[in-house]
Amino acid sequence: MTTSPADPDKDALIADLRRQLAASQSEARLLKRRLDSAITPRPRDLAGELRAAAPRKTDAPVAEVAVKLGRRFDLWRSPVVIGAAFMVLTAFAVDAGVALYQARALREARQARLLLENAVMRSLYVELKNVAYEPDGKSYRATLSLQNTSPKGPLYVMLNTVGVYVQVGMAWQQVPSRPVEGVSLGVMKVVDGYSYDVVFTPEVQNWAELIPGYMHVRIQSDLLVSEKAQPGPDVVERRSPFYVYLKPHGANDDDIRARSRRTGTPPVFIPMPPH
Repeated sequence: MTTSPADPDKDALIADLRRQLAASQSEARLLKRRLDSAITPRPRDLAGELRAAAPRKTDAPVAEVAVKLGRRFDLWRSPVVIGAAFMVLTAFAVDAGVALYQARALREARQARLLLENAVMRSLYVELKNVAYEPDGKSYRATLSLQNTSPKGPLYVMLNTVGVYVQVGMAWQQVPSRPVEGVSLGVMKVVDGYSYDVVFTPEVQNWAELIPGYMHVRIQSDLLVSEKAQPGPDVVERRSPFYVYLKPHGANDDDIRARSRRTGTPPVFIPMPPH
C-alpha cells in the first residue's frame, strides 16, 4: 500500500504543473500569432513601390550633353569661323554699297541727259521754209532754217545729209538729195539763226496721190547738237521730219483745180503738220 505525498509536496507539484501549463499556453499563443502574421498578407505600399521602380537619372549623360553643347558653342568662338563670317558680311555690305552707288550714278546721268535733251529741243527750232522748182525741170530746192533760242549761248550743230522720201504705195522710197553749192556738211556754230538749201530729185513712178495731183513727200533733217564746241557724251540727236504735198514738174494746174475744186494757181508744195 502506497502512501500519499504530504500536502506540502502536493501543493508544490500542483503549482509547478500550473506554471508549465501557463508557459505552454503562452508559447502556443505566440506561435499562433506568428502563424497568423505569416498567413495574412500585409497591405502593399504602391506609391513606395512605384518610387522604387522609377528609373533614376544618372550624372553621366548630363555630363556628356554638357560636353557636346560646350563644343558647339566653342565652334562659334573660333577665330576662323568669326573671320569667315566677318568676310561674308563685309562682302555683302560692299556689294550693297556698290549697287546703291551705281543706281545713284545712273539716275543722275539719266536726269542730266533728260535736261540736256529738253534744253536742245526747246532751244533749237528747225523749220522747212520753202520748196521751189529747180531750173532743170525735174529737181526741187528745199530751204531749211535753224533758230537758236538758248539763253546760255551758241549751239554747235552738225549738219548731215537731208533725207528725202516719196511715198509709193504704203512704203517710203528715198530719192537723191544733196546740199547746194556753198553749203558744207559738218559742225556749224549757230548763234542766232542759220539757213541752208538742199536739192533733191524725186524721179519716182507710181507715187501715192493722197490729194489730187500731188506727191506725198517726207523731208527729214537729222542733226547732232551740243552746247559745247568740243562735245563729249553730251551730244543730242535731233530728228525733224517734214511732210509736204509736192506738185510734180509739168503738172496741169487746170486739172488739179478741177479735181480739188480749188481756185487760183496750185502751189508747188502744201505743208502738213508733223505725223
